[in-house]
This record gives sequence, structure tokens and C-alpha cells, in this order.
Amino acid sequence: MGFEFSFDNPLNRDQESYWFCYQNDRLMVKVNDNKAVVPLLFDLDEIGIKPVRTQHLGRLNGVHCYSAELPLDMPWPENVSFLNFIELHNLLEKEMYQVAINAQQIVAWEKDHQFCGRCGARTRRKEKERAMACTDCGSLFFPRITPAIMVAIIKDNKILLAKNKTFPQGFYSVLAGFAEPGEQLEECVRREVKEEVGLEIKNITYFGSQPWPFPNSLMIAFTADYARNEIEVDGLEIIEADWFSAENLPRCPTGTLSIAGRIIDWFRKTYPN
Repeated sequence: MGFEFSFDNPLNRDQESYWFCYQNDRLMVKVNDNKAVVPLLFDLDEIGIKPVRTQHLGRLNGVHCYSAELPLDMPWPENVSFLNFIELHNLLEKEMYQVAINAQQIVAWEKDHQFCGRCGARTRRKEKERAMACTDCGSLFFPRITPAIMVAIIKDNKILLAKNKTFPQGFYSVLAGFAEPGEQLEECVRREVKEEVGLEIKNITYFGSQPWPFPNSLMIAFTADYARNEIEVDGLEIIEADWFSAENLPRCPTGTLSIAGRIIDWFRKTYPN
């Protein structure tokens, strides 16, 4: 059945629901045998939690899902952990991971839109729509989605991987960056590549997409072929970049949970030698 988006569903305390609870952008889970489990509860008061606010997200395989913002000073319940998305990457099942991303974005959005950005008055939830409405001027605020591109550039059966200055030592990934207002995605791909590593590319092809909670992105992945120029890193965001064969990849994203991992796995299978 998968995940079905919905909202404004009243809590039914006769039916257990998944609760995606966040404190400081960390998800509350129980970890057993290298698996993270999202609480399945009738209500949060079962474990003594009084959330700041809650939101209905939809249903996962028929089970209702709710998100919750927890007080920053709330003591942790027993036998639970609060993990960020990097820590959760190999612990949550794929469907749960995707719902957790949705939950984090909805929690952050509603937290950040308690007041109108135009007149400063209080906002309230709009009925029958995922929006916050100003109680004075009537302005509407919808969940923010920020488009960002990433691109796997191929040259002579090698992939370009780069080290961002924020990455751990020895870790590389494909290039990525945010789209500018009025910019087409393909234009964004060309600009980011030119700015960050000085290369020109061709044959830009759509690969796939994924919501990503840093903080509210939609990652849109592409592949492209090298066209001309030598690598010249900008030194601001990118401090190292090079071409790597499938047999000689550095430490980089792997697996199917992240779009970066999927596109690098695609490279391994498509260019094995």
C-alpha cells in the first residue's frame, strides 16, 4: 500500500498509530539489533509525553502516522534514543525513513510559521489544506520545498567525486547545489558544476529525486557527460575533486536510502571497469 499523504485527521485513541517525535531535529526511536523502531502508540501520553504540537501526516500501509514537536527541555523517556538522519540512515526501513523525512519537514515548517511573515500576527492551521493562515491579513504559508540538484559527471568510464569542506576526512560525493529563483534545473546543473569545479558538461539527463530534510530540500539528481576544461575547485565549498573508476572509489554514499547512494551505485553497475 505504501504511504498516503493526508492531514487534519483526528486522533483515534482506539487505534495504534506511528509517532514520529522530534526534539532538536532528532527522531525518537527504540534501537534493537541495529534496527530503529518508530513508536506505535495509541497516544503519546502512554509514555508520559506532552508535545508542543502534533500533525497528522497520512497513513503508512493503512496505519495512521503523526508527527510531534517535543519540548526542548523534556527529559528522554526510558529505553529510547534521539537520532539524526545521518545516524538513522542504515537503521530505519526505507518506507519509514521517507515518512520520517516528511515528518521532520512538517514539524519544522509549522514551528517556523506560528506568526505571519507579512504583518506579524498569529497564524492558525487552515482547514482542508496543509497551510498556516494569518488571523489578521489572511496570508497563507505552505510547507516550503527548496529544489536542489545533484549530478554524476562521467568521463572515460570514471565519475567525478568531490570533497565538500564540511565532509568528514576522506569522504567524497557527487556535486550538489540549490537552484536560484527563475533558474531551470538544467541551467542550475551547468552553473553549479562550472562554479564548483570549473568544468563544462553535456548530455544532462534526469536520474531521480528524493525529499531531503536539510532542512526542506527536494533533491533532483542528474547524470551528465564531461565536455571540456580541467578541474579547478572553488576552494570555498569544494576543496578536492577528482575522477574515480568503479574499482577505485573513495569513501562515499552507498545504498538505496539516499539519492546520492543510488546514483553512485548506478555508476558502479553501468561502468564496472
